[in-house]
Amino acid sequence: MNDVSCKQEIKQITIPTPFAVGDVHTYIIITDKVTLVDAGVKTMEAWEVFQRELSSHGLKVLDIDQVVVTHHHPDHVGLLDYFPANIPVYGHKRAHPWMTQDHRYFSTHEAYYKELFDRMGVEQRFYPVLDAIDKPLRFACRRGLTSFVGEGDRLDGLANWRIMETPGHASSHLVLFDEKSGTLIGGDLILADISPNPLVEPPYLDETERKKAMLEYIHSIEKMRRLAIKRVLPGHGDIVGNVQGLLETRLKQQDKRANKVLNYLKVQPATAYEICQYLFKSVYEKQLLLTLSETLGQVDYLLDKGLIVEDATSKPYTYTAGGK
Repeated sequence: MNDVSCKQEIKQITIPTPFAVGDVHTYIIITDKVTLVDAGVKTMEAWEVFQRELSSHGLKVLDIDQVVVTHHHPDHVGLLDYFPANIPVYGHKRAHPWMTQDHRYFSTHEAYYKELFDRMGVEQRFYPVLDAIDKPLRFACRRGLTSFVGEGDRLDGLANWRIMETPGHASSHLVLFDEKSGTLIGGDLILADISPNPLVEPPYLDETERKKAMLEYIHSIEKMRRLAIKRVLPGHGDIVGNVQGLLETRLKQQDKRANKVLNYLKVQPATAYEICQYLFKSVYEKQLLLTLSETLGQVDYLLDKGLIVEDATSKPYTYTAGGK
């Protein structure tokens, strides 16, 4: 656990995960209330580490007055299943069906992804991947939100902290910004060493269209550029100091990735799956869903810019350079 100097007392608790991303950071904000931001992954190892780190600062789980989750991914919500039921949990409404593992929502997932695979032109040999698509949820919680929060909200005990909606990496993503100190608790939006993958999600409950995660991510990054952020306390990796410089780098990296796809399509039309194979030759078979998400993000980005054209007259859809 590291001390993070601020007007309030903030503690960073680092918790192991079974995922390739490695450890996840959660944060304790101590004012007149004790607030936990994010809750780690549901493993006994993570639970033991979390309790030990709390104890090293004279705290126990029962001292936590409230929890805020930045987004619904398992490594940020899992330990909530071990918390007392009377501790309120706050987050974006889109996190709720993921956190409760709502059958109404998840019953549509397999059919949605099969249709998406059809449109992208994915080879049939990869369709069995969909049988395990919800497997990581065993590390998540089955506990819902006490109340929903969103853009501009503030919570008791966090008078200086403004909640901001920052979808992209996840449709439910939130950050907390301390306007006085310039500190941002950023979840997975801004990471020092890697650019977070804007993940494809099925439409939310009664919606019919998926959110275009890459476009939302770019919008969220642009939104952060308008703030006087002095440092970011991230969900993974090192604390970020040169925030504006990193945000500019992330936008330039995105333009570079998109231009790589555009140049490929100038040579020949291609399906999204063929673009994925081109971009991720050595890894797409092992990380198909992640690489397809990244590819679809680039396609959405170029379509939004009017730089490519989609032919959706038959499946799989094909893409050609052209337009503006």
